[in-house]
Amino acid sequence: MSGLIIETRALTKTFGKIVVVKDINLRVPKRAIYGFLGPNGAGKSTTIRMLLDLIKPTGGEVYIFDKDISKHRMEILGKVGSLVESPSYYANLTAYENLEISRRILKVDKKEIDKALEIVNLSKWKNTKVKAFSMGMKQRLGIAQALIGSRELLILDEPTNGLDPAGVREIRNLITSLPKVLGVTVYISSHILSEVEQIADYVGIIRSGELLFQGTLDELRARTGSEIVIRATPLDEAQDFIRLMGLEVTKREGKLCVPEGKISPEELNRALVFNGFRVSLLTESTKNLEEIFLELTGGGSDAGLLPTSKQ
Repeated sequence: MSGLIIETRALTKTFGKIVVVKDINLRVPKRAIYGFLGPNGAGKSTTIRMLLDLIKPTGGEVYIFDKDISKHRMEILGKVGSLVESPSYYANLTAYENLEISRRILKVDKKEIDKALEIVNLSKWKNTKVKAFSMGMKQRLGIAQALIGSRELLILDEPTNGLDPAGVREIRNLITSLPKVLGVTVYISSHILSEVEQIADYVGIIRSGELLFQGTLDELRARTGSEIVIRATPLDEAQDFIRLMGLEVTKREGKLCVPEGKISPEELNRALVFNGFRVSLLTESTKNLEEIFLELTGGGSDAGLLPTSKQ
């Protein structure tokens, strides 16, 4: 046994000549919350559909519970619950009646319904018609449907989309509790950094179909590096001058940022002043997690990645 619930090997998907997912090697440990993070259109949903065998990969392999899904599909999927896009439900039926339909399809004991409703905190509303539910309650019902039966892996695709702050908090608290309460592994895709940061043990970052990083949040934070932050006049000319010095420099929020290591702050300040630039700010700064994400994904909300959330 590898200790991994999900493992992919060079997983690839193309549509015609367009490469949507390229050589992805996912490694999702048992009982972890794994956050799959990237801009909209990065390949997150396509990857999930391959994990669930909803679409076939162009190349590579998917192993879940150490078994090849192409050879053990029914055995594997019987232990996997999923919520892809919006939950499916009958608005004129109660929460209990909706779960009863799922229970009959899966042929599991009736006690599974009350158990699932209790886990998602909907027991008080089990006899209420779903059309009266808030968006957050409907999403929790969708997770309850995914939990019906003996699930060992839960795959959730953007589970907080469209929710208000209270709904986001409810789903976040629910997801965090699942490995502790049920011992399940949770794989969650999102384009919101703060959402993943608050719940995940491990993260994978994808951009344009390629896996850029995979590991723990602490390992991601370890990528932080100190940089020299400068405000100098004229700014554009100062940026060109620093580049002529052979240094990497980026402009951010009206300031210039130079990775520390090749030059000390004192040396850089001296060079700028000696060459006629007026330096009004020069300080050392450590990149935060948000800045690392933005660098890896090539931009912020313009690229579909929302680094922060107020929920």
